[in-house]
Amino acid sequence: MRNSHCTGAILRRLQSLPWILGLCLTGTLPCALSVAARASEPSFLRARGKDIVNERGEKVLLRGVGLGNWLLPEGYMWKFGNEADRPRRIEKLVTDLIGPEDAKRFWSEFRRNYISEADVRQIAALGYNSVRVALNARLFLADGGSPEPEGFQYLDDLVNWCKGQGIYVILDMHGAPGGQTGQNIDDSANDQPELFVQSRYQDELVALWKTLALRYRNEAAVAGYDLLNEPLPKRTGAEATYKNNLEPLYKRLTKAIREVDPKHMIILEGADWANDWSVFTRPFDTNLVYQFHYYCWDTPSKVKSIAQYLGYRERFNAPIWCGETGERDGAIYWATTEYFEANNIGWSFWPWKKMDSDNEPYSIRRPRDWAAVIGFSRGGVKPAKEVVKKAFDELLVNIRLDHCDYHPNVVNAMLRRAPARIEAENFGRQGLGISYAVSNGSSRSRFYRVDEPVTIMAEESQRPRSSQYITLSAAEWTAYMISSDAPKLWDITGRVRAGKLPAEGKLFINEQAFDVKITEQGWVEKKLGTVPLKAGLNNLKWMITRGTADLDWLGVELPKKQPEAARLGEAQGAH
Repeated sequence: MRNSHCTGAILRRLQSLPWILGLCLTGTLPCALSVAARASEPSFLRARGKDIVNERGEKVLLRGVGLGNWLLPEGYMWKFGNEADRPRRIEKLVTDLIGPEDAKRFWSEFRRNYISEADVRQIAALGYNSVRVALNARLFLADGGSPEPEGFQYLDDLVNWCKGQGIYVILDMHGAPGGQTGQNIDDSANDQPELFVQSRYQDELVALWKTLALRYRNEAAVAGYDLLNEPLPKRTGAEATYKNNLEPLYKRLTKAIREVDPKHMIILEGADWANDWSVFTRPFDTNLVYQFHYYCWDTPSKVKSIAQYLGYRERFNAPIWCGETGERDGAIYWATTEYFEANNIGWSFWPWKKMDSDNEPYSIRRPRDWAAVIGFSRGGVKPAKEVVKKAFDELLVNIRLDHCDYHPNVVNAMLRRAPARIEAENFGRQGLGISYAVSNGSSRSRFYRVDEPVTIMAEESQRPRSSQYITLSAAEWTAYMISSDAPKLWDITGRVRAGKLPAEGKLFINEQAFDVKITEQGWVEKKLGTVPLKAGLNNLKWMITRGTADLDWLGVELPKKQPEAARLGEAQGAH
C-alpha cells in the first residue's frame, strides 16, 4: 500500500500528456539486412522469436548511434577531471565559473543545440535507422518550478525529428533516480547505487517509466524502453550485493509499463556494465529484448567472443541487441558491426559526437582557453570569469553540427562501405570456404580473431591503433564485402610485402581479376586496379598464387575524376 501511494504521488508530480504520433519509416541502409518500410506506414517494432520485426512481420535490424552527453553530460567528453566527471558536478563547475544566471542560459542553449534537427537529418542521411538517447532522470522529475519537467521538451522534439526522418528512438535510462551504478555515468550523488539502497528511488523510477510509457504509448517512432543502463558494476562490489534485486526490479517496471502500454519493446541490460546475464532467469514478458555492451580495448586489438549472448538467445528465444559499441578505431568498428550482423544482431555506436577526438562520426572543436577550464576541473586554479565565459560561449557555437568536424572514415568503417580502408584481418564471417581458405585448419592466431585459422600477426609499428596484418601462402585466400552507394569506379590499393619469394597474388573484385606481383620484402603500397563497383554489396577476394605474402589493408578510394554515368554503366556491363 505504501508503494502504490508513493507511486501515485510521484505520478502526480510527473506531468504527463499522452499524444499520438505517426511514423514514416524509410529505408536508409545501403547494405542493410533489415527490411525498409514504406514511407507512409507507421510501424511498431516487437520481438518475434529471435528477431525484431515490424507490424508487417518483416525483420528489422537496428543500426544506430548513441546520443550521449546531451541530456546526461559525461565529463570525459568535455576532457574534464574528477571534479567534473558527471552531470551534477559539471553543472556545479559551470555555476562556480560563470554564476547561476549565465549557467542557466548556458544549459538552455547547450541542450537546444547539442542535438538538433540537423543532427537527426544527418544521422538518417548517413544510413543509420535509429538513435539511443541517454536520459538523466533529474531532467524528467518535476521540481515545482515549471508546469512540466524540462527533459520532456527535448525528448518530444527528438521523437518528432526522428519520426520525420524515418528513424527509431530507443529511450535509455542512463541515470536513474539515485543511480544504478554508483559511478559517474549515472550522475550518482554519493558514489553508491542508491536506486538499490533506498526504495523511494525505485518508486520514482517506476513512476517515471510509467509516465514515459503513457506519453509515448501510441508513438511508433519509439522503438522501445531500455530500462536501466549498465547497472551494478562488479568491480565496486555493487553486483555481488544487489544483483538478485535486478530482475525483480525489471519485472516491477515492466508491469507498470504494461498497465498503460502493451505495445513497445522492453529492453533489459545485464549487471556489470550490461554484460552479466546470469541475473536473468527466463523471459517474463512476450516482448523483451536483451542488451549487451561491447568494447574492445585490448592492445594488440582483439575481437571478443559474443558466444555467451548467442547462447542466451537460444535459451530464451528472444532478440539480443548491442546497445553500445565504439570508442576505438575503424578496424574494430568494421570487425564489430560485421560480427554482429552476421549473427543477426543490431547495434548502436557510442557516441555520435564528443570533443576533440577522431574516433566518432563528429568531433566538437575545443574552444580557445579550454585548457583553463580543464585545469579547474582537475583541482587547478580558478580562471577569470571573462576568460571562462568566452570559452563557454565558443563551445555553444562549436557544438552545432555545422561547426563540428566530420569523420567519414569512422562512419564508413562501421557501415562497411566505400570509400574505406579494409583491414586485412577483417575478412568475412561466413567461415571456411566462403570467407577464407587455409592449408592448416588447426592453426590459430595469437591476437584478434583467435577462434579462426587465418594467420593474423601484430606488427610493432608507430602507426596508431591498426597494426595487424595477415600472412597467406600459395592457394590460401581471404574474402571481403564492401558496399557502394551507387555504381562508381574505384581505385583499389593494397599495402603488401613478400614473405617467401617469388610471391604473386590475385585480387578478385566481383567478376574481375587482377594479377599482383610482390617483389618487395618491405611494406609497399601498390595500386591493384581501377574497377567498377555496383550499388549495394560487392565481393573482394585476395589470393596468394605463389610464394608467401602479407597483406595489411585494401584501400577503396574514388579516382580523382569519375567517368560519365553512361560510360560507367557500359564498363559495368562489360564485366
